[in-house]
Amino acid sequence: MPSLAASAPIALDFTTLFVVAICVTGLLGLLLLFAWTQDRVQALAWWGTAYLVGGGSVAIWSIESHMSPPLPVGTANAILFVACGMMWTAARLFHGRPVLWGSMVTGSTIWLAACLFPDFVHSEKARIVLSSSIVSTYTFLVAAELWRERRKYLLRRWPAIFVPVLHGLVFLCPIPLASLLPDNSGIIALAGGWIAIFTLEVMLYLVGTAFIVLFLTKERSVRIHKNAASTDELTGLLNRRGFVSSARLLIERFAKRREPVTVLAFDLDHFKNINDQYGHAIGDEAIRLFASVATTNMRASDIVGRLGGEEFVAILPGSMSEAAVAAERVRLAFETAGTMVANLPLGATVSIGVASGEPGTDVMSLVASADRALYRAKANGRNRIELADQFPSSAPVDGGLAALVAAAAGQVTAPVPALAS
Repeated sequence: MPSLAASAPIALDFTTLFVVAICVTGLLGLLLLFAWTQDRVQALAWWGTAYLVGGGSVAIWSIESHMSPPLPVGTANAILFVACGMMWTAARLFHGRPVLWGSMVTGSTIWLAACLFPDFVHSEKARIVLSSSIVSTYTFLVAAELWRERRKYLLRRWPAIFVPVLHGLVFLCPIPLASLLPDNSGIIALAGGWIAIFTLEVMLYLVGTAFIVLFLTKERSVRIHKNAASTDELTGLLNRRGFVSSARLLIERFAKRREPVTVLAFDLDHFKNINDQYGHAIGDEAIRLFASVATTNMRASDIVGRLGGEEFVAILPGSMSEAAVAAERVRLAFETAGTMVANLPLGATVSIGVASGEPGTDVMSLVASADRALYRAKANGRNRIELADQFPSSAPVDGGLAALVAAAAGQVTAPVPALAS
């Protein structure tokens, strides 16, 4: 007798399984809400609430046959689909995208509308197909939101995309099963074992997703702090340290392709006079205006930074002639925008030096060459562009913008000499 008991298969009790699923989902929801109270990331609040709503819908589904008076047909499933929509919304909010209220409840709306038809209510096949389609759609939308934010250098993002895709594919499996069997043939009864497996898969998905969300939140917090250390507070551009780091990566990447990069050195004309005549607050407005004009008129692949004061620098993929076109675009745009700053007739302009080099040329050498071209632009009347006469050498840094860059790179410790301006 004991041997028979030992060899008997373990049966999964549905009631116990659902109770465990409800408890696990609720605890995960509370965990995410607690994380939200610590980090104040709005997406965590939505994700945690979605878990609680989903767990509540399963609880209602488990006891709705015993409720009096009974709930409207399809209520529990409709609540579950709202939870799925909330998870998708949380993924959108995590990346700064707005809430699409209508789309979030579309699945529930379609389900409730279908439940108005008796033929649908009494068709197991139709209910399985529609419910599986709604859950899979929202799950694929979660994966799509994460895919839109992918970065090739962040390989750890791929599990965050793979998990919802796999979950969505699993929920598509009942659709062919339902289509192969005749309607009202006891599909749910025949698939009792599969329901248990689906329940376990859902729990694993919820646990895995919760940890992925917490990991991505932690990663984002670290990235925000890291960016703050490399960002200029006044303009939001890269500071010296951030520019040097990003420029070196750009140079290295294009050196492998044997393609050149070009540096633009910017200096706002007569900036000291602006500060003396209108005050530092207006000078700061002029600096912010130039930062906005520069980023607006350059490509997303171009790197722009502020070295300090009224000095800016940018590094662009491409030749000197291509960069000169971008430089002229920035100069003209700032000449127009700088006519009036904070309702004052500043007439602010900018001088620009342009320098390029062989693939792999060091960033300090490029900046030094661009700074010499900038000196000529200011000496020749300002509000103009000058191109470097020759490719930069590897001569030591001797001052100007290059000294600022070198100081950020930790290569010089002496005081920075006065700039060309």
